[in-house]
Amino acid sequence: MQFEIERIIRTALEEDIGLGDVTTEVTVTRDTVARAELIAREDFTLAGLDVAAEVFQTLDSAMRFEKILADGHSVRKGDVLAWLRGKASLLLQGERVALNLLQRMSGIATLTARYVAEVEGTAARIVDTRKTVPGLRALDKYSVRMGGGQNHRIGLFDGVLIKENHIAAAGGISAVIERATQRIPHTLKIEIETRNLAEVEEALQAGADIIMLDNMGLDEMRQGVELIAGKAQVEASGGVNLERVRAIAETGVDIISVGALTHSVTAADISMLFN
Repeated sequence: MQFEIERIIRTALEEDIGLGDVTTEVTVTRDTVARAELIAREDFTLAGLDVAAEVFQTLDSAMRFEKILADGHSVRKGDVLAWLRGKASLLLQGERVALNLLQRMSGIATLTARYVAEVEGTAARIVDTRKTVPGLRALDKYSVRMGGGQNHRIGLFDGVLIKENHIAAAGGISAVIERATQRIPHTLKIEIETRNLAEVEEALQAGADIIMLDNMGLDEMRQGVELIAGKAQVEASGGVNLERVRAIAETGVDIISVGALTHSVTAADISMLFN
């Protein structure tokens, strides 16, 4: 995780600063010292404060960054999240990158927390997907956890998730599960996507560990859960939104995967102001 954070920050700073911050160079002397605060402009769930700190400390290891709140905290409009003190020129150079990352991460955590609250009292868990911004997956997945959600597989390398194109290429559900079972280590589970109850039945008979009910209606999901009857974990995917997620959870599924957590996030409103 730390290596990923450092890579993301280096890339972002290089992209933003390029050959230099011309505005700061012509307006602020290099020896000017300033103090700044990160301030919430709305209510949200906080995520990414350590990442913001790392941005400024990458520019200057002597930069002071004092956290007032912690990731996972429910922030209220007007709250001061942290204060900073260091060279004004470097505060200005790090401002946009730090805020971009902090605002996106807090937006993800906030949306995740809303989904988690909607299914409270049911057995369903809210999980993310691989629908993340390329290069930012480590931060996106961390932010989901800060909102109370859980992570699905991190990438293609850490889980077997057989989708419709795998099934088509391999010659059917039974064939693809049999092939996967013969080739994977015993430490991995097999999850497979199904589109109707006939496919659910076939996946169950073939020995799938997790059966995804993809883009099914609520009645069909309930029937799928009854058919599986605890012999495999059940994941609901597709067509999930805040208005519908509670009803999906009440069908009895174990997992609800929500691509919107990371692909349709609204950034939290946060400012950095000198004082």
